Amino acid sequence: MDEKSQRRVAVIGAGLIGRSWAIVFARAGFAVALWDAVPAAIPAARGFIAARLPELAEVGLLADPPAKVLARITLAPSLAEALAGAEYVQENGPERVEAKADLFAEMDRLAAPDAILASSTSGIPASQFTGNLAGRGRCLVAHPVNPPYLVPVVELCPAPWTDPAVVARARALMEAAGQVPATVNREVTGFVLNRLQMALLGEAFRLVRDGVVSEEDLDATIKHGLGLRWSFMGPFETIDLNAPGGLADYVARYGGLYTQIEREMTPCDLTPDLVARLAAPRRAALPLAEHPARQAWRDRRLMALGAHKAGQPA
Repeated sequence: MDEKSQRRVAVIGAGLIGRSWAIVFARAGFAVALWDAVPAAIPAARGFIAARLPELAEVGLLADPPAKVLARITLAPSLAEALAGAEYVQENGPERVEAKADLFAEMDRLAAPDAILASSTSGIPASQFTGNLAGRGRCLVAHPVNPPYLVPVVELCPAPWTDPAVVARARALMEAAGQVPATVNREVTGFVLNRLQMALLGEAFRLVRDGVVSEEDLDATIKHGLGLRWSFMGPFETIDLNAPGGLADYVARYGGLYTQIEREMTPCDLTPDLVARLAAPRRAALPLAEHPARQAWRDRRLMALGAHKAGQPA
C-alpha cells in the first residue's frame, strides 16, 4: 500500500458532486469512505463510479487499473463509520443553511479533533453554518466545479474564524489529490468562480434580450472564441499576451473602451418572459429526454480536453 493510500478521507453525500469527489480522491490513492443519509444513493453512486473509471482509463486520466481505484472506496453504513480515521471530510449535503448546520454539528461531534471539515456548497458562506461549533476553526468551504473529477479547480474559502493552518492543510491535500486549489481570502457572495460566471451570464442575457445577437451566435462566440483561450489561460494572462507591451500596454490601448462598456452594463432582470424566450430554443435543440446523453457527451469532451492538457506544459 502506497503512502497516499494510508490517508483517509470521508465524502458525505453521494449525489452527483459527492460521487465525483470519491473519484477524485480514490484516483489519487486516498482511502475513501462514502456515506449518504439516503441508503439508496450509495449503490447508485458506486454504479456511476464503476462506469466512469474505465472511461478515464481509456483517455489516460487514471494511473491505476479501474478495479484498484474502485477498491479504495468503502461504502460506509453510518456517518460515524464514514468519519472514523478521516483526516479530511468533504460534505455534499442539501444546499440549505439549516441542513448544513445540522450536518456540520454532527460531523464536528463525530470526526477526529484535527480532521478538516469542508463543504462543497456553491454559495453559502461557511460562517452561516459553522459559527456555533466547538471546532469551527477547522471548517471551510471547498467549492468544486461540476464535475470535480474532470474540472480540477476548487475554491477554498474560510470563515472569519477558520484557522489559516487549516486552509494551508486543505490546499496541500487538494494538490495531493490532483486538484487545483484557489484560495478565496474572504467571504464574498458566490465566491470567485460563480461571480465571474455570473458577470459573463449577465452580459449574455442582456445582449440576447436586446437583440444584439442570437442565443446560438452568442454561444458560438464563447465556445469558438473566448473559450478556446480560456481553456488554458486566465483573463489576466490573456490580455498580457494580447498587447506587445503586456498587461499595462493592453490597458493603455483599451482601457477607455473597457470603462465605456463597463458603464453600459446594468443589471438584467431574469423575467419569466426572458427565461421562456431563451429556454424555448434550447429545448427545441435539446429535448429534456436527451439531456443525460448530452451531459455524457460533455463529460467525454472534458475527458479528452483533460487528457490533452495533462500532456502540455502549464
